[in-house]
Amino acid sequence: MDFGTFLLLQSPSAEPSETVFGRGTEITQAADELGFRSMWLAEHHFSTYGYLSRPLTYALHLANKTKRLRIGTAVIVLPLHHPLVVAEEIATVDLLSGGRLDVGLGRGYQNYEFERLGVSLDESRARWEEEVDVILLALKGKPFSYDGTYYQIPETTVFPVPVQQPHPPIWVTAQSLPSVEATVRRGFNIITGGSGVPIERLREFREALERHLDTYKPKHPIKVGTQRFTYVAESETDAREAAEQARWNMRVTLSLRNNYCKVEDGHAIDVPLANEPTTDAILDEFTVIGTPDAFYSSVRSSSTSSGQRFQEAQAAPER
Repeated sequence: MDFGTFLLLQSPSAEPSETVFGRGTEITQAADELGFRSMWLAEHHFSTYGYLSRPLTYALHLANKTKRLRIGTAVIVLPLHHPLVVAEEIATVDLLSGGRLDVGLGRGYQNYEFERLGVSLDESRARWEEEVDVILLALKGKPFSYDGTYYQIPETTVFPVPVQQPHPPIWVTAQSLPSVEATVRRGFNIITGGSGVPIERLREFREALERHLDTYKPKHPIKVGTQRFTYVAESETDAREAAEQARWNMRVTLSLRNNYCKVEDGHAIDVPLANEPTTDAILDEFTVIGTPDAFYSSVRSSSTSSGQRFQEAQAAPER
């Protein structure tokens, strides 16, 4: 088992950009020194939910500030970019980082972002499939052409060629059962979890993954990553305060996913959720937050009652 950490570069109070990016760099350097395997970077636009609009640019900066840590994108939102540009940037960062890049490729889920960049969210899955095809061809460094619905590319060769061959490890964030199947079918690594996903849901994803492995039989072993809010607290009071910080992220994430978000002057507003979990439920079912004594003295129950009701209340087309 490897351990990594994750940066959204978000700030509920809209701190200065220099502060937010500087803190992210300090966290990454600490993770490198402490022996973490990886740092993952999310792509978001136009609100304090996430300042990081160019994860590959920041990935190169962080690679230059660290010695051994792998830097991953979780994820590049492909439908918002041209696939040839993404392929060039992937190859460049992999080359200049000495082959320390992991590449997460996603469809995106925020209509708020898509409409401001003139892309239809309804086209995201079909665009993603074509863009992945183009990127895989482009990273080979050989001439290719492509004739799709969204992209028609005459003979093209992309430079540079990535250090990792045939390409850097590719990961996909899967937040629905169909996405789990699509990821296994492609033979990509998978990341599950995130805000609003109870532990019981993660078990469903893992069981589905195992079933699809029998069907598609990938050429290479598929790695599985899980995102959870994790915080070792000094006291129960400290743990509960951390859970409330996780609540802010959960509220904003799901409001943006389900398109009832409120963004005022760039500030992402944490809109309360239907059937919102209690602080105890956040601690027990949605996060790994608590004191060392609490973790060692008991195995937390994974009762699905409140988590399952909350999951159903927030159901929406998965992106």
